[in-house]
Amino acid sequence: MPEDSKLMTEQGVPDFSTWSCPLPLVGYPTIVMGHGGGGKLGNELVEHLFLPAFRNEALENLGDAAVLELGTGLSPARIAMSTDSFVVQPLFFPGGSIGELAVNGTVNDLAVSGAEPKFLSASFILEEGFPLSQLAAIVAAMADAAATAGVQIVTGDTKVVERGHGDGCYINTAGVGLLRAGVAVGPHRALPGDAILVSGFIGDHGMAIMSVREGLEFESQIRSDCAALNGMIAEVLDAAGTAVHAMRDPTRGGLASTLNEIAQASGVGISIDEPSLPVRFEVQSACELLGLDPVYVANEGKAVFFVAPEAADQVLAVLRAHPLGRDAARIGQVTAEHPRMLVARTSMGANRVIPIQIGEQLPRIC
Repeated sequence: MPEDSKLMTEQGVPDFSTWSCPLPLVGYPTIVMGHGGGGKLGNELVEHLFLPAFRNEALENLGDAAVLELGTGLSPARIAMSTDSFVVQPLFFPGGSIGELAVNGTVNDLAVSGAEPKFLSASFILEEGFPLSQLAAIVAAMADAAATAGVQIVTGDTKVVERGHGDGCYINTAGVGLLRAGVAVGPHRALPGDAILVSGFIGDHGMAIMSVREGLEFESQIRSDCAALNGMIAEVLDAAGTAVHAMRDPTRGGLASTLNEIAQASGVGISIDEPSLPVRFEVQSACELLGLDPVYVANEGKAVFFVAPEAADQVLAVLRAHPLGRDAARIGQVTAEHPRMLVARTSMGANRVIPIQIGEQLPRIC
């Protein structure tokens, strides 16, 4: 910009407040890895491209699953529907494989939407030359995971692409579940005063993937937390019912992205106590080695609950009585202050704002 075109302050220096950028700082003419990371870039893609093109009432909720009503009789069926694609590398990792992820990821999206998962589809995109023995192992893992979750894989599809164009194996699953009568949960339903609970240690899955990629070794191996949460969530809803206002599984973007999304959808502030966050020593150590923050690291077997304060102790007790929730913790609360922001109280007694990331720390973790 020519010097004479800049507005100057009284001190004779450029007034940067008058400058403008011709494009948004996060504007990209092509897709980048961050668009798939569950952060600001991905949200912009949804908000500015997909949502305007496909806009409808069911999609507007932007939850983990769409809530749909079928039929017009006295007892119309209310269902939840979700879909997810899985491109994790490596395909096999400590604690699971792409097969378990493909089933559990969609089951959990349905469960945190207040539905009982029933049926899944499974579509495979396979690369020419992919070993049949590996595909058989993945399919067996999917069958076991479906049986454990109590769902059936009832339809699917297979496509093969040329060698060098498919990275081995990609899987897409879609799922349908029946919504509980009288239960209404969603990202826009968090209320000031709600207690925030997490069902266990955070960051296990993302760091299990990264420890394999980076060749990190610890005294005890970091294992993915990949698991189907529908049984545990059903017990919470049986006990607390309408006192549960919102639930999410903090996958891509980790706990921080999930809490930020709830804060923005509900128009509330969220305050968490950083020392209360359950993080394994090995995960914390790995994050420090790699320069990562565990609140942004993905999970595949954890759920976050927003619960009316009078029911918080009851829900925490139910979680801790379940094998998948024995390390559950109360980590914070919803507040009317600092709306649409996530703020953490540190161990030093200071407050820090935890923003949603532009992209993601760890690509290809699910």
